[in-house]
Amino acid sequence: MSAGAQLPLDFDHRPALSGEDFLVAPGNAGAVAWLDRWPDWPGPLLAIHGPAGCGKTHLAQVFMAASGARAIGADALGGGAEPLHLLAGARACVLEDAEAFLGGDLEEALLHLYNTVQETGRHMVLTARRPPARWPVRLADLRSRLKAAAAVGIGPPDDPLITAVIVKLFADRQLRVDADVVSFMLTRMERSFETARTLVAAVDRAALAERRNITVPLVRGVMEEISS
Repeated sequence: MSAGAQLPLDFDHRPALSGEDFLVAPGNAGAVAWLDRWPDWPGPLLAIHGPAGCGKTHLAQVFMAASGARAIGADALGGGAEPLHLLAGARACVLEDAEAFLGGDLEEALLHLYNTVQETGRHMVLTARRPPARWPVRLADLRSRLKAAAAVGIGPPDDPLITAVIVKLFADRQLRVDADVVSFMLTRMERSFETARTLVAAVDRAALAERRNITVPLVRGVMEEISS
């Protein structure tokens, strides 16, 4: 194990609040292009949608790091605070897992927040697994606003991107792994950034605990332990 692992492909890097880099690839380039245009958007709202593990949360962190946007959770939104208080002076806000905000008083609060964002020239980013047109919105005024909003999808990470992520995650830990190790992981793991982070961390811990190099047998044992 040694330092200095390099990405196998030339990806654009964007810093996130977590300190990790977000890698730009064909599956997420459309969403990244929208965020790069901020604040020059045609409307106050952008919805980013895609399957679990595709990088929506990481991309939201990139946007917050670049724009100073404020994250607003369901508890805060439903707590009765005025929208301007929730925004706390930020020019934009991010609400993740937006479908969890639907139903009951939260829809009223979300509509109130949307209206305040629009009236004050701010912007809002929502993330969800499905596009807004498929959300079960009960409140007609909110439904019309969401359906009129810009929406962009993120596809599942493809093999080159997941490969680059795995190599970079090891490099961030000052580890270099052979191609056969990465290939073994790639063919047996779920295609998601979260899975890659969890697996690399587990492999690193096992290698340290057992004082072993990172090899296919070591990774196989870690993956079997995780799946058991």
